[in-house]
Amino acid sequence: MEKILVTGGAGYVGSVLVPCLLAEGYQVRVLDNLMYGQGAVLLAHFSCPHFEFLRGDVREEETVYRAVKDVDAIVHLAAIVGYPACKKNPELARQVNVEGTRMLLRHRSPEQFLVFASTISNYGQIREEHCTEETPLNPLTVYGETKTRAEELCRKAGNTVCFRFATAFGLSPRLRLDLLINDFVYSALKRKNLIVYEKNYRRTFIHVRDMARAIMFALHQRQQMRDEVYNVGSENYTKEEIALMLRERLEFFLHFAEVGRDEDQRDYFASYEKIRRLGFETTITVEEGIEELIRGLEGIEVQNPYANV
Repeated sequence: MEKILVTGGAGYVGSVLVPCLLAEGYQVRVLDNLMYGQGAVLLAHFSCPHFEFLRGDVREEETVYRAVKDVDAIVHLAAIVGYPACKKNPELARQVNVEGTRMLLRHRSPEQFLVFASTISNYGQIREEHCTEETPLNPLTVYGETKTRAEELCRKAGNTVCFRFATAFGLSPRLRLDLLINDFVYSALKRKNLIVYEKNYRRTFIHVRDMARAIMFALHQRQQMRDEVYNVGSENYTKEEIALMLRERLEFFLHFAEVGRDEDQRDYFASYEKIRRLGFETTITVEEGIEELIRGLEGIEVQNPYANV
């Protein structure tokens, strides 16, 4: 039975991935510092004899040494994620995203396969063509810059797969509302108001459960995929198109602002042909994710710590 270490296993993606790994028969060790107080998302797993939790930080040498011991593969999700969180504390983002990755790689043995969660934010603003894995990286934010550097470290280390994930959406036990689609749904549903800046800027998306499926796919196909980078996502939309999808389902005030700007200037289309050629396809559309978010947020009160995009 293989043992998998998941750093950040109590986070937005990790809290979806961990039960998938356990259900498939893996032993799972989670390393997480629970910085958002989200430990409850893991409680159900402690009844499983194949689950282990280590509370700590990827920047702590002794903790990382213990975490990587005796595992067969590592899924590295631990990070300060997204534009708002990295803007709020850029030095913490650099310490965790870059130095935490460096620490993990220092103590990982060359035989331990690693899946690294990178981001399509690394491309920045590409308006003339679809972004492929060969497109030069041009990160525009602290988040993109730190993820680009961490990805470089992983690729140099070898025996890794780097996934440049599209912008995530959908419900998760550790819900994030700073993500564009999640935030738009929250604003439209709870505030009955949505102001969209630079409506023609394009983004590309992936449901959080498809992110977990992609990681499982890499663990299964590691011999074929190792030492490569892959864009992972499904659909490309403008911000206007996402807002109009919401208008078909909810009543709210929608304003496309002609004055002002979105501080996050990412704007791109992405190609997913490389991973599709290996047989991986996403399964959950943006429309399905919006419906899911509406149903979930209608019934549960949650707080959005970030301003509307």
